[in-house]
Amino acid sequence: MNTSRSRGRTPETLRVAALAVLLTTGAFTPSASADSARTETPVGTSGGVTETVVRVKAPLSTSFGARPAACDWLSYLRYRSSSGPASSADADRVLVAQPGILEGAGAFDSVARNTVTRAAEQGRHIEFWALDRRSNCLEDPTGIASGDQHTAVDYYYRGKQVQGRTFAGFVGNDKLGWMAKLGIEQTVRDEYDLLAAELPDQGVRKDKVLCGGHSLGGVITGYFAAADFDGDPATTADAGHNQCAGYFALDTTVSTSLADLSGSIPDDTNLPDVGLGYGVVQAGLDSGLLPRSLSAPVLLNPETMTLLAIAGVGALQDPGGEADLPSYLPANTNIEATNRFLFSKDTATFLTGSPAVKDFRLTNEAILGSLMDDQSVPLAFLQSSVGFFDGGPITDKNFPAANGSSSQPGLFGTEYKAIPAQPHGPLYTWRNHDRVGDPDDPGYRSSDGTPFTAAGKEVTDIQELARSMAAQPLDFTEQYFPTKLVTDIELATSPQVKRLVVHPDGLTANPTLTVLAGDGLLAGRVPADLHPVVADGYQHLDVLTAAPVQNNSRPEPVSTALTEFARTPR
Repeated sequence: MNTSRSRGRTPETLRVAALAVLLTTGAFTPSASADSARTETPVGTSGGVTETVVRVKAPLSTSFGARPAACDWLSYLRYRSSSGPASSADADRVLVAQPGILEGAGAFDSVARNTVTRAAEQGRHIEFWALDRRSNCLEDPTGIASGDQHTAVDYYYRGKQVQGRTFAGFVGNDKLGWMAKLGIEQTVRDEYDLLAAELPDQGVRKDKVLCGGHSLGGVITGYFAAADFDGDPATTADAGHNQCAGYFALDTTVSTSLADLSGSIPDDTNLPDVGLGYGVVQAGLDSGLLPRSLSAPVLLNPETMTLLAIAGVGALQDPGGEADLPSYLPANTNIEATNRFLFSKDTATFLTGSPAVKDFRLTNEAILGSLMDDQSVPLAFLQSSVGFFDGGPITDKNFPAANGSSSQPGLFGTEYKAIPAQPHGPLYTWRNHDRVGDPDDPGYRSSDGTPFTAAGKEVTDIQELARSMAAQPLDFTEQYFPTKLVTDIELATSPQVKRLVVHPDGLTANPTLTVLAGDGLLAGRVPADLHPVVADGYQHLDVLTAAPVQNNSRPEPVSTALTEFARTPR
């Protein structure tokens, strides 16, 4: 029996999380008045950590053009010690984290809780702020907030109402004109404005705030550190590096280059050719000839990324129950292409579509695991280490050829429920990270005899991952990632972007903690001069999602490093 601390979530806890989501999206009225410049809504308190969602009004300039009213607000998840001070300014430290590409604030849930808890155990009260990008204002989490998988599918794909709301549809490029200007300059300005609003005393910010991020968030932190926010380089109180006491980088580096993030942007996205030059790219974004949000035909688009959260709902709602999600989803090109890409063992299976995922019996946890585990999903920047399949034979997964994982990928085997000889087939379950290597573990091996995984390679609890994906008021994923944010950084040598690096020495003006995933994006090319903390066995997402105690019985290393860094005086 699994004794992981995240087991046993009840429908009531899901309803509380759902209520928090609805509060933040306007379905209900937050405690603050409608015209308030700030709202803070309780999400819940557990394990000595209090979580709230904070929204601060920060209207864009008129030059951005028409946009939804929600896009004139900045949002973040605030985690703090329940026994600590209510005011952020009175905390011992405040860690402010920028998300990675296609990533939302909800992805930081586990590392935030682990860090706040570990610091409190040492008698220190720190806060962790997980930032959402402004473009996340376009997402509608109403269906996910229902806490019921069928209700969510019906809401997003069948036009059925939830709480009196009807899904308006996924937003097309023609409605994203305002995002054509949402690049690195506005992104770092948003962080500055948020910090200045929440911690008005610049001395407090310089003394207590640690600025950082995950993946692309490290590059954004680099631009923030080098930025000047009052237009006068001679006055440095407003400079980015003077808003922080230090920097932290999670499976990334604090820099102004994408060089260390190879693999974070899939090759088949609709990212425009930056060889056209800054002016041409910007004109294309302004006119709508170029896509204003980043997507790909498989998995990485608003429709299919919604499926990740829906899978999380099922894993929370009924972890061991047999999933009907593959057959309950409507048939369309996006969903079919994604299913074939993720659940085909070889090219022939991909081309024919047979057997399909709906031909197998899987529990709801096994569905989520197969969507997010490093032994299944071939996209390196989406991989986490949440355990492995159980309950039936496993076969080698050789499609697509480039997996990005150092391990042999596996997939549920050939005994599926549609064949006459076995009309019901085995029920594939999910062996959580902390049960890999137990005496009852089948010890699955690939065709060449290599074990698919081992206890030292599994670090994330699947129920914690499900909670982060399906029960947070701000999403785990980012459905509408601004194309301009990447093209700006790729065009770093252009005058329009180069001018933003006003204080280049800001990148080294403060101490930096670099924590890398041992099997993550920088695996095999760790920059030794940064003296990084390396989390062995971790994948790219594990630095955010790992369980507080690892299979070696030792404390989780990322939050341990962050806690120790937060203790270090300037």
